Amino acid sequence: MANQTITLKLTPEQQDRLYGSFRECSVTPPAYARFQLRAENCVITCYESGKCVFQGKDAEVYASAFMKPDESLYPQAGSDEVGTGDYFGPVCVCASIVQKKDVPFLEELGVKDSKQITDAYILQHAPAVMERLQHSLLIVNNRKYNEVHKTTNMNAIKAKLHNQAYFNLSAKTVLPDLRVIDQFTPEASYYRYLQGDRNVIGQIRFETKAENKYLSVAASSMIARYAFLKSMEAMEREYDMEFVKGASSAVDECARKFVKRYGIEKLGDVAKLHFKNTEKL
Repeated sequence: MANQTITLKLTPEQQDRLYGSFRECSVTPPAYARFQLRAENCVITCYESGKCVFQGKDAEVYASAFMKPDESLYPQAGSDEVGTGDYFGPVCVCASIVQKKDVPFLEELGVKDSKQITDAYILQHAPAVMERLQHSLLIVNNRKYNEVHKTTNMNAIKAKLHNQAYFNLSAKTVLPDLRVIDQFTPEASYYRYLQGDRNVIGQIRFETKAENKYLSVAASSMIARYAFLKSMEAMEREYDMEFVKGASSAVDECARKFVKRYGIEKLGDVAKLHFKNTEKL
């Protein structure tokens, strides 16, 4: 994708919000600029005049949060998954619907991709998002996940869960024409994984980094992360130990600690056994 340049007029409050989201990317600003951010695939320069220039391959991704909502974007449905990169804990998938009237509420709450906000913030604010939006949430525990993974790969599992979340949502209400998935596999592969399924939801738009472009995907990401965190909390209470997130060497040590205390046969109740972390045991 070619580089883009997008220029917007931002209020001081909007500039502060932008800087607060990406302050770790801050560099020495040029003359007459309040600040400059060198984010991934985008340089953002905000001037004292209020003019803010977004330059780079992902300029639209970063600028979209401050652009006036396109009427054609609402209502919209979006889905996202959490937990597929974590050795411990479930896989959670959520699909939700955002109406135009929900936009100010979600923007005020700071709803965005769950990877860009803290777990503490999600635990505090996700319940309000869940109460506001129609959504469908699926939580696949580790024992069920390991059973299914014996015959189904990760992307196929995700495709089936996204489709099921959309189908469950369609049972609650009429789905909008705009339906978005944060793309994890090509469209052709997605529908190939669903061959033989009885209820396949079509007319899906597949986009990378969709959580930065569509509030419905960002909200679903936040809800799914909330479910993942609450599930991890429940696991920690049940086994009286802390489970490390991700799949790092610290996770290897946590797995050894768990096996020493509870035995290898119980590992499938808390972990995704096909990860390489299991081999290291």
